[in-house]
Amino acid sequence: MAVEALKKIPSWKGRKGPVVFVIMDGVGYGKYKEGDAVAASRMKNLDSIHNAGLSTQLKAHGKAVGLPSDADMGNSEVGHNAIGCGRVFAQGAKLVSNSIDSGAMFEGKTWKTVTSNVTGKNSTLHFIGLLSDGNVHSHIDHLKAMIERAKKDGVKKIRVHALIDGRDVGETSALEYITPFEKFLADLSSDGYDYRIASGGGRMWITMDRYNADWSMVERGWHCHVLGESRQFASATEAVETYRKENPGMIDQDLKDFCIAENGKAIGTIEDGDSVIYFNFRGDRALEMTAAFETPEGQFDRFDRVRLPKVEYAGMMEYDGDLHIPAQYLVQPPAIDRTSGEYLAKTGIRTLAISETQKYGHVTYFYNGNKLGKFDDELETYVEVPSDVVPFEQRPWMKCAEITDKVIEAIESGKYDHIRLNFPNGDMVGHTGVFNAVVCSMEAMDLQIGRIRKAVEAAGGILLLTADHGNSDDMYEHDKKTGEVKHKDDCSPKAKTSHSLNPVPGIIYDPAGKGEYESKLNEGLGISSWAATIMNLLGYEAPSDYDKSLINIK
Repeated sequence: MAVEALKKIPSWKGRKGPVVFVIMDGVGYGKYKEGDAVAASRMKNLDSIHNAGLSTQLKAHGKAVGLPSDADMGNSEVGHNAIGCGRVFAQGAKLVSNSIDSGAMFEGKTWKTVTSNVTGKNSTLHFIGLLSDGNVHSHIDHLKAMIERAKKDGVKKIRVHALIDGRDVGETSALEYITPFEKFLADLSSDGYDYRIASGGGRMWITMDRYNADWSMVERGWHCHVLGESRQFASATEAVETYRKENPGMIDQDLKDFCIAENGKAIGTIEDGDSVIYFNFRGDRALEMTAAFETPEGQFDRFDRVRLPKVEYAGMMEYDGDLHIPAQYLVQPPAIDRTSGEYLAKTGIRTLAISETQKYGHVTYFYNGNKLGKFDDELETYVEVPSDVVPFEQRPWMKCAEITDKVIEAIESGKYDHIRLNFPNGDMVGHTGVFNAVVCSMEAMDLQIGRIRKAVEAAGGILLLTADHGNSDDMYEHDKKTGEVKHKDDCSPKAKTSHSLNPVPGIIYDPAGKGEYESKLNEGLGISSWAATIMNLLGYEAPSDYDKSLINIK
């Protein structure tokens, strides 16, 4: 269906000022009082806007954002997809599971290419990715299914380069995955088959950088996985146990890199003639390592690769649909079309999208249905505020003040009809597990929300507040049956670093409102309803197949 300009709502002229849409990344309504850093923060501006405006709670996880079940936590990527496209599409984890269950993955050209390459050359099949069941970037069951199929297809040698999670799962849960997985590989290693973990390290230390924020992570990953130049251990279990003894309090996502070695030699370097599968299905933290493998000699300037092995490289999915990265992938991504950004551009709406580096791609690439670039260069302005390259608990305020400076300047300029922004604080600081830092991040963000409110009021605009998923609202591990907080050996609460299943805010603050729409918001909706809502508040009818708006125009 072609995108056409939206139709005006006859009874609604909109407001003089812009519709400003604030995505408070990782800010939900907590289920438990203990560990809810949002509730523990002094959020007087957010509370005031909540009380003065209209509000509801929105679903931001599970089926509401296209994930397989309501037991699946939402994440920033699928959340921004849902918000921006106004409908719910089947997302990464579900697509991969369906492809494996149906056998479509293994009948595809890419799978046959990477496996026949190694069987024909008697070389090695490598898997690189996040070893957990967090189901945000990857799922260990997908990896196991591929390994089992590879054995059926006659692949004799497999090496797994295990990125350790501690972010989408428990902060010190690594051995719950690694030790059983080592046994799984050992059980398959008989009659000439040799399957082992070859290297690894914490996801925030190696390999999984995003948005070009810290290429040194990718460089460490390259030296670890490809060159085998990390500290050596006899097994991945031994590596994790050793690092924990040497660094008490270090959580899994920060564990240093390691290689498995025999007789002083790494067992899993990546060589000419091998095949490599990056088995993460989410794209943001897969693009940079993919570039390191796919960029030809003489064209890569991010770090010295030392050597570039000639391999058959494939991603789990296409990580960039516009640039077609990677060249080969196992599963087709969701075909997201007719996003709200495209409709607004077609309608002539002047739009600003802004965040700092950590979430810039979310208000642009993911918001636009996994597409780089703009729909209209003259109507759309994208602004990236460079993020600090430091642990987020050390700068919990992040760049929310700088983002706000530019947003206020944009509001006062009168150049924009619609402004969307992302404050990353609740998510990025929430993932550190440091409760006090999260409280600091929330209160810093709240100050900026207050500044934006004043600017919106002065301009005669509308302010919208929401989130893409929960996180900072659930900072402690709780017993699922009793709800009691889990504790460490020192009796301190056990930090939770993953997203929550909690609902998120749906707040509309319209100080110039004169009753043009009903005073109660529609209930029981998900964050995908924001697209139609924003269109309505700009004075336009939403496409008929978009999810229901939060408001009912009179």
